[in-house]
Amino acid sequence: MRRALRQRAERSERSANSERSERSERRQLMTAAEAEVLGELRRLRARVPQVTGALAASTDGLVLARDTADADAAEGVAALTAAALGVALRLTDATGQGGFRELLVRGEHGYVATYAAGTSAVLTLLAEPRINVGRLHLEARRSSARIGELVDGALHRRTPRSEPHPAPAHSATAVPAAPLPTRQAVPPLPSHKPKEA
Repeated sequence: MRRALRQRAERSERSANSERSERSERRQLMTAAEAEVLGELRRLRARVPQVTGALAASTDGLVLARDTADADAAEGVAALTAAALGVALRLTDATGQGGFRELLVRGEHGYVATYAAGTSAVLTLLAEPRINVGRLHLEARRSSARIGELVDGALHRRTPRSEPHPAPAHSATAVPAAPLPTRQAVPPLPSHKPKEA
């Protein structure tokens, strides 16, 4: 019995080490495009001055590039973005709205907007409350498409041609490059009309 438990623990540890190694290698590949992604973030902030912070992160919360004043805050925002992305993916799937594209949160002091950037990354922006949200969406969608090309291209270039493109580390939170086939729409809730006497 002890021997079986020990073998199971050893297999589990080898599997966890292998997964960590693959995840680390994948992160190194994505950060290869960091300079170009940072340039895109800076160009976006120049086009839309009401954007107060911008970061590109992997779908599992690793900061790839940031144009913000506080590095520690960027790490926290990237982690929260990954968590929000997981919820947004479930929500769009459960409601039959297709693949995740963007998420906008409005607070008392401004906006937080997250956009899909290819299959492996997201773009998250912080903006002042007076921003033109239509302009924000227009410019951010362009930038997220470019960032997606850069990050996915870096992953593709570094992957040997004989191997397929690597699956995202957390496929449950992966952002699809194209809309996934949608499930049937959720039926509407029953009407809550008062019963007639």
